[in-house]
Amino acid sequence: QVQLVESGGGLVQPGGSLRLSCAASGSIFSLSVMGWYRQAPEKQRELVATISRGGWTNYADSVKGRFTISRDNAKNVVYLQMNSLKHEDTAVYYCNADPDRRYYDRDYWGKGTLVTVSS
Repeated sequence: QVQLVESGGGLVQPGGSLRLSCAASGSIFSLSVMGWYRQAPEKQRELVATISRGGWTNYADSVKGRFTISRDNAKNVVYLQMNSLKHEDTAVYYCNADPDRRYYDRDYWGKGTLVTVSS
């Protein structure tokens, strides 16, 4: 059974930092592009960042230069380091696994972790 479990969310002041973690169970991690998405109240879910199995990264323009995605393939964990946080970064952040379709037939999602940026 595939499970993605996020952690690290919380309340932080503008300009502060948080690091999110997502632990993946099973073999899916090594077969997947891993990503972070977010959904703010009354808005659609949007891409934040992705990282390929080989470490290639992609970021939304709104977080470039502030957020860093990384993965530890030995621990099956993907991280999102968030610096210089802004009010508009407030959202539920979701971990995503986009696996090789030869082995899995769909994406998998975590349940999300809430990040609130407020003074």
